Formats: sequence, structure tokens, C-alpha cells
Amino acid sequence: MSTTSAGSGRIELPEVLAIFPLANAVLLPRQILPLNIFEPRYLAMVEDALCAGRHIGMIQPTSKAASEPVPVYPVGCAGRITSFQETQDGRFLIQLTGVCRFEIAEELVLHRGYRRVRPDWQRYRADLEEGSDAAVSVDELEESLRSYLEMNGLRLDWETLHKLPASHVVDFLAINLPLDVEEKQALVETPSAAERAQMLRSTLEIAVKGAGAPDQRLH
Repeated sequence: MSTTSAGSGRIELPEVLAIFPLANAVLLPRQILPLNIFEPRYLAMVEDALCAGRHIGMIQPTSKAASEPVPVYPVGCAGRITSFQETQDGRFLIQLTGVCRFEIAEELVLHRGYRRVRPDWQRYRADLEEGSDAAVSVDELEESLRSYLEMNGLRLDWETLHKLPASHVVDFLAINLPLDVEEKQALVETPSAAERAQMLRSTLEIAVKGAGAPDQRLH
């Protein structure tokens, strides 16, 4: 394990990281991703993670190719298993809490059927610090978001959302909105929450204009 300072504490990041390639399932620091694990290789991955640090790297495939191993994007986000339940039919229901993004430095040989990499944490080490919300504007994003939700028939708990820190709102939306693989990946790779807010706003505006939806506020 490598040890990295984060504020007043120290966070241990693994030198070898199991990866879970899954399209449209992305993670960002301090966000939560629930997963239903049932494939034997990923059951083995969770079992091993629970015994050693609890870290799993979420990463997206670059294509829908059926051949193995599927090619993956160079950047993902490591999460720590912060909740798990084993079901009677042998599945794991887990929650990953995002810790830090990584670049793949090297892919290693398969272990018990699942993939592992040597992660390079350097580019995204700022993920370990609680960022400031000063440069993040949710207000500028809200009008586009409301139009996008209306266009897709989606609802959002605005009262709860407005109570959250702005950076958490942006990252929650980046993870949970039904964006395509490329759009989600661009948000994952964007360094700061302020930059992600700007990119997310542009992405939603393009989607709304492309669908010919009216650009109006919902009440």
C-alpha cells in the first residue's frame, strides 16, 4: 500500500488495484455507487477486496466488444467498500464510496478471473482533499438541468439537492444522470468540480437543443 497525506489524516492507496469494467457506471470522490455483484469473477474480486483494504477501481469499457479482455478507458476512480450484504442466492450487494481517481500505469495478469492494474494516482491526488465550493455554481446549471429532466421524464428531489454542497451536487448528477459513456467519461476525467459543472451544463444544453425541447424552467 502507498500512503498519501490528506488534510490532517493519511489515506492508504493500493499499489495494485482490482478493476471492474462497467459501462455507464462511474464513480467520483466522496460519491456512492451501489452495485449488485453476481458474476463468479467479480464475487471473487469482492471477497479479496474485503480481506485487503476494500478498494475496487470502477472504469468504463471503450467499446461493446464481446471479446475479452474488453478495452477500457485510461482513467477510472477507486472506491472503498463501505457497505456490503451477502444474499441467500450468493450475490453481494455493495456500496462503493469514491476515494481517488487514477490512471492505468500497467495492467497485470488476471487473478481469480478478474483484472488488476498498477494505478498512477499522481494526476488526481487532489481528490484526497475536500475541495472548496467557491468556484462551483449550481445556479447556472439549474435551468439546463430542469429542461433535461423534463425532456427525459425524470424527477429530482430539489429540496434535498439544494441542501448539499455544490461540488457534491455536480458529482452526484455526473454519476446518476442517463448520459452516454463518452459524456460520463469526460466528466470523470475533468480535474475539478468547477470544470465538471461547466462541462455538465454544456452537455445538458446540447442534449436539450438537439432534442428540440423547450428551454424553460419547471415549477
